[in-house]
Amino acid sequence: MTSTAPGGEPAEEAAPPEPEPELWHGAVVDRPLGQAVLHVRPEQYVEVAHALFEEGFALCLEVTGVDYLTHPGRSLPVGVVPERFEVVAQFLDLDRRERRRVRVQVPDGEPPSVPSLFDVYPGVEASERETFDMFGIEFTGHPDLTRILMPEDWEGHPLRKDYAVGRIPVQFKVVPRRGS
Repeated sequence: MTSTAPGGEPAEEAAPPEPEPELWHGAVVDRPLGQAVLHVRPEQYVEVAHALFEEGFALCLEVTGVDYLTHPGRSLPVGVVPERFEVVAQFLDLDRRERRRVRVQVPDGEPPSVPSLFDVYPGVEASERETFDMFGIEFTGHPDLTRILMPEDWEGHPLRKDYAVGRIPVQFKVVPRRGS
């Protein structure tokens, strides 16, 4: 049965309220393709990683960065404010065969930065350095945040969307011909 407004016109039905987002240790949880993805603020990052470790996620498989300069309108759960950069970390619980992904929105500061996970997961040392080298995202508290892929005197961060195209010089090695 449809209700009517004064004057005999059908009344607009109220939209159902937005469901409250699922939270885990204060982080908004999203479940694309069935995998739990935790969206944490930079100040929650280490705390949530430590909670994952205590829960049995003994491995941090990778830490990487994303530059959304040319894609600011990406889909994020309600309550998560998009920033230019994002740090993504993958965690694995071997006993339960479960993965957790953690996504951290990183403001485009000078420099953009998040805390290092090194004290909780020492194995992230190299992947945090790679992310710093390629995207310029600093990991505060990292024991040796120096370049790992590019030469020490390299200027800029090659995986940033505003890095000049073709700036990386290509060097070819001469291959001798057979039978020469």
